[in-house]
Amino acid sequence: MALLKFDPDKCNLCGVCINKCPFGALSMETEGIDVNEKCRMCGVCVKACPEGAIRFEQKAGSVDKSKWNDILVYGEQTDGKIHPVVLELIGEARKLAKVNNYKVNVVMTGSKGTKENAEELLEYGVSNVYVYEHEGFTGFKADCYADAVADCIASIKPSVVLIGATPLGRSLAPRLATRFHTGLTADCTKLEMKENTDLVQIRPAFGGNIMAQILISDSRPQFATVRYKVMDTAGKVDDPDGRVIMCNVTDDLVKSRIRVSEIEKILKNKSIEEEDVLVVAGRGVKSEKDVEMVRELAELLGGQLAFTRPMVEAGFGDTAHQIGLSGRTVKPKLIITVGVSGAIQFTACMNSAECIVAINNDPEAQIFGVAHYCIVDDLYKVIPELIENIKKGGRV
Repeated sequence: MALLKFDPDKCNLCGVCINKCPFGALSMETEGIDVNEKCRMCGVCVKACPEGAIRFEQKAGSVDKSKWNDILVYGEQTDGKIHPVVLELIGEARKLAKVNNYKVNVVMTGSKGTKENAEELLEYGVSNVYVYEHEGFTGFKADCYADAVADCIASIKPSVVLIGATPLGRSLAPRLATRFHTGLTADCTKLEMKENTDLVQIRPAFGGNIMAQILISDSRPQFATVRYKVMDTAGKVDDPDGRVIMCNVTDDLVKSRIRVSEIEKILKNKSIEEEDVLVVAGRGVKSEKDVEMVRELAELLGGQLAFTRPMVEAGFGDTAHQIGLSGRTVKPKLIITVGVSGAIQFTACMNSAECIVAINNDPEAQIFGVAHYCIVDDLYKVIPELIENIKKGGRV
């Protein structure tokens, strides 16, 4: 699997490459020099070798897939609490695991309190939770977190590694995939497991116009980041029999090349993925003034205004509030679409909402195919009446 190759006819085992490696990725073994998961492919050893015995081989070799088993979920924490995406990943992992009788394991990195959070996850049917707890993991340091998770992966050899497509996950996952010289599919919206242990990773491509099916057929592990609010949350099991395994944290694991000079907490606005109520403005909303009218309805309902992709491209909103395959996936309790036609790229990312109300003057609009309540009327009549009724304390 390693891309670093040694020419046995030239290598005299002098050990220069081992001493020069800044990441401790090389070691002298009985069969010669071994390359571990810490290799960053920086090329220092290639340049340092006095015999010219080291080279990069651009194509990763295949592995014995029978030695890589089970599914590993990264247990992300936010402000000392388990991120909700973790329970979604566990729920999906349990479904995938049934195909090949795999176990579902979790790895967690963090400071004090991580073990207690790990114990909570046992109720959701995971077999093992590997915990790397140390004060050195306070705050997200990409290099330290990657070192710890890579240590776990190298030890247990999972076939699949699932990570939430959060800002932290999007930073961590590519680092890990690079270390193991394997593939990574980002922002998956659907996963399927084949009997030969290949994971079918499905995600939008070409601006959401197609759904690509991606497989990593030769290398292991198979890395995928999964969007939040896409998968169903795992349910608790009746008789949990998993265990928490405290992993050894060495000084090297918490030795970061990142130096934190100052920490300033940024007030986080609630994302549309976290909202219980959303009102979506589509192309039927014609002007900035009309957008503000729809925004007023959203705020009166205690929710947020969201947009379709055409509205964002027209400059009415930003991508943080865009729903669709090229935007965000949401699962609110109530979503009201206003002037939205209902293209598949949009509906695929909101059709799991508990209650969908669609307002459109076109009775043939696609959005009515997924809506629970359909209002075929002019939005410029319906919205003002809704706003007026809410202000008066009447029913919506």
